[in-house]
Amino acid sequence: MTTLDTAGDQAGEKLRKQIQELGLAARKAAAVLARAAAEQRTDALNQAAAAIRAARGTILEANHRDLQSAGDKRLSAAMTDRLMLDDKRVEAMATGLAEIAALPDPLGTVLADWTRPNGLRIQRVRVPLGVIGIIYESRPNVTADAGGLCIRSGNAAILRGGSESFHSSRAIVAAIEDGLQRAGLPRVSVQLVPTTDRAAVGHLLRMNDIIDVIVPRGGRTLIERVQTESRLPVIAHLEGVCHVYLDRAANPEKARQIVFNAKMRRTGVCGAAETLLVDRAIADRLLPPILADLHAVGCEIRGDDTVRTLDRAAKTATEQDWYAEYLDAILAVKVVDGIDAAIRHVNHYGSHHTDAIVTEEKAAAEKFLDEVDSAIVLLNASTQFADGGEFGMGAEIGISTGRLPPRGPVGAEQLTSFKYVVRGDGQVRP
Repeated sequence: MTTLDTAGDQAGEKLRKQIQELGLAARKAAAVLARAAAEQRTDALNQAAAAIRAARGTILEANHRDLQSAGDKRLSAAMTDRLMLDDKRVEAMATGLAEIAALPDPLGTVLADWTRPNGLRIQRVRVPLGVIGIIYESRPNVTADAGGLCIRSGNAAILRGGSESFHSSRAIVAAIEDGLQRAGLPRVSVQLVPTTDRAAVGHLLRMNDIIDVIVPRGGRTLIERVQTESRLPVIAHLEGVCHVYLDRAANPEKARQIVFNAKMRRTGVCGAAETLLVDRAIADRLLPPILADLHAVGCEIRGDDTVRTLDRAAKTATEQDWYAEYLDAILAVKVVDGIDAAIRHVNHYGSHHTDAIVTEEKAAAEKFLDEVDSAIVLLNASTQFADGGEFGMGAEIGISTGRLPPRGPVGAEQLTSFKYVVRGDGQVRP
């Protein structure tokens, strides 16, 4: 073995021990959080919100360092937008924590209550999951959302943010730690992995004796790595290949507003529309003004043959475009032969994230909402409402696209499990 190999082994073992220590501290904190009164966890969240506001300058300075590094790494415009913080976004993080604090406490909720003929009273009661590992890419606001949701739900959190947002996340976690300490809860209830070394992720995924569940939030490469390597249960947030379908009974003005908002409000979020489907019966009437609006703000259109006859500026869509999550000002557009064809397209090419229909016909609406196999389906509304805050959850860790629960926005309530509490009076089983 060479000196270089020995040094590498030593560094790897040092990192493994470092991650192990994070996990052990989190496990102890989780026990404290599970016993803490709802009022104490609420206080911690409000204190954390105040600490983020007080640390605004420090957080923005840290974010500036991250943005400078991002320029050197030549990140895409979408990734840079996700990374960037300003006064408004810092305030949104603080507001999000305050909104989480105002949510009903999920712990101790009795989900079901019944008494057996033998007199045993059985209750199903909501409890924390324990220790949650959260792995995400270059979105510093996720640091605040994830930390806040775990505090609300009585879970300890180990956060591993993207290397691009390392300095921003560290400053945000420091503020959350201050809030926890002021409320009398362990600072280590929310911890950030203190390295950008990718090997740290592998160590987290093997800590099945300490971490209870892993939540990855990012691109397909990250999700596939976690699902392949993890020894832990995974709540997966896959990419958002989101669709808007304009039915033959669509209101033209609603259609125009919804498509524009769904695509262009923020192109870099997972709820941004990536494909527009249009019923052939209305394509020549509805599409030209909608596409003109998008062209006017610099959105590239990639269309099928019918779309290209209606829009000479459109580029030719390839088969890969129907699978694409652009996270950019690009929209794939296809004309389909009715609602059945639209549903087949969505279920085949989509990522089961968020899909919308625009129609004034009840039967068409109900068919789409019933048959589209996605975590979120909408009627006459923008796909950009795919957000825990917009659902009244205060925030979210991500949109779970699997079929097993939790599905859809993962908020505080979705980060809990349950146990059965059985009360008797001397009963024994015959």
